[in-house]
Amino acid sequence: MKQKKIIDQLGTSHSFETSPKRIISLVPSQTELLYDLGLEDRIIGITKFCVHPYHFKSTKKIVGGTKKVHFEKIRLLQPDIIICNKEENTQEIVDELRKICPVWVTNIITIEDNFKMITDFGQLFNCRTEAQKWNDKLAFALSDFKNFVKDIPVKKAAYFIWKNPFMVAGSDNFINELLKLNHFENIYAGNPETSGRYPEIELKKMRLEGDPDLVFLSSEPFPFKEEDAFEIGRHTHHAKTVFVDGEMFSWYGSRLLKAFEYFKKMHQKL
Repeated sequence: MKQKKIIDQLGTSHSFETSPKRIISLVPSQTELLYDLGLEDRIIGITKFCVHPYHFKSTKKIVGGTKKVHFEKIRLLQPDIIICNKEENTQEIVDELRKICPVWVTNIITIEDNFKMITDFGQLFNCRTEAQKWNDKLAFALSDFKNFVKDIPVKKAAYFIWKNPFMVAGSDNFINELLKLNHFENIYAGNPETSGRYPEIELKKMRLEGDPDLVFLSSEPFPFKEEDAFEIGRHTHHAKTVFVDGEMFSWYGSRLLKAFEYFKKMHQKL
């Protein structure tokens, strides 16, 4: 790879003489993508939340979480590049990591952003063929899924991610994009009373703010229980409460391929 500029999803320009060989990934879904692009041997460090593929927790160095990282462990690994994400990692972490080596930051809100990230990784890590294969598979699965949902009527939904305080998916995030794709109208997206990407909400106002048909309780980052479903459901007129796999709604990258199959099964159950 000749030295050339590649621009990440925050608009930061990077120059590399050769394709980076020592990668640290601080984003669980992107660790999975790097593995699926055939880059296992180049990945030297991951977070404790990088649970896919399973064997990485015993073969790769764990350098902290997504919001708290061990800078000295990272420095000692001598990475060529660190992969971060605007939502998963803080600006302070990124600024500190830039003192060690180049930091590539992704920003995924739409499915188009996801395709772009995969294309960028293909260019960055000189695995364009694998990246194109993944984008082709995802494009085919996306088209197939759109066809699957085209006659499913739109239902109002609320997607909970946290308790104490209760927090939901709002607008301008990947979860909301996938809700829309599934013909779910997010009652907290575009609502001026609850604006923001992950607003805190009051359960007692839920009927006024949209009274959803469906309440989704995500498996991550908060592990909701049956009693939470009962408590939240009492504040709607008729909502069905559904426990969902948070990875399928919030992980981007190659995970999206499994997500489309998961969504089909979910609709069949609904």
